[in-house]
Amino acid sequence: MTAAVAGAGGAAPTGSALAGGTLRSTVAGVDALLWDVDGTLAETERDGHLVAFNLAFADEGLPWRWDDSRYARLLAVSGGRERLLHDMADRADAPRAVGERDRLARRLHARKNAHYADLVAAGAIPLRAGVRELIDACGARGVAMAITTTTSRASVEALLRLHLGERWAERFAAVVCAEDVTQKKPDPEVFVTALRRLGVEARGAVAIEDSPNGVAAARAAGCPVVVTRSRFFADAFADEAAASGVIAVGPGLGSRAGWSPAVMAKRGPVPSLQPRTTPVDLDDIADWLARWRPGPLSQVGDSITG
Repeated sequence: MTAAVAGAGGAAPTGSALAGGTLRSTVAGVDALLWDVDGTLAETERDGHLVAFNLAFADEGLPWRWDDSRYARLLAVSGGRERLLHDMADRADAPRAVGERDRLARRLHARKNAHYADLVAAGAIPLRAGVRELIDACGARGVAMAITTTTSRASVEALLRLHLGERWAERFAAVVCAEDVTQKKPDPEVFVTALRRLGVEARGAVAIEDSPNGVAAARAAGCPVVVTRSRFFADAFADEAAASGVIAVGPGLGSRAGWSPAVMAKRGPVPSLQPRTTPVDLDDIADWLARWRPGPLSQVGDSITG
């Protein structure tokens, strides 16, 4: 299957396998990778957004502070402004009038985004291990990529411009952010939009996610999902019911150890060391996809136990 090259920058992703203006995947079964951002590309929630929200509260002279526990609960709500409004609903010292509360949420969210951009620029938020390697491999092997997030475009731009350069958007055949959809995850709109822009079928577009809302959105769009556990969702997929429809769950792309189903052994001089010293690659994802496709979704659950 080929994917149309229609990236945010209007140019083909650097280093891609091209054929007549399209990407032609050289990885069996994998036509595209769909990247979540927060918690997946980087630990942005822990190292960026949470810190930035608290700085925004201080800017407004508010006595509020979100700790890890409170923020983990709030992550069940998609979207920064929506998260603020949800939190304010339980605060006696929040504005009572709906309009005033909404205006405060918008001010706080704008301040948070500015602080987040500063944190990124200061180098406080690195890409997670294995992410850059997999992005580069997609370009080399003609696998189309999309950003599929319901965070703001400004936050995505700040993170990826730093780590991938000014022309970061040229690596992606589609960039779908909060501003591009009317419904946020777990609604599947962000994935449906990306699939339409890519021109690929859902079954060949593997979503990489870290959160239950992201997984639910991808599955509702028909996409197979690889879960890379993150700081705030470390235990979210520890049981079969939560992991239904997921083709693999692991600690992160930086290591081939600790995944369920286990990655297949690769040939090499010291096979026993490879899972711990090499990142997950496109062949591993293709293998998980091939093992998932022959049977019903429920069959993968018994191997995803943590």
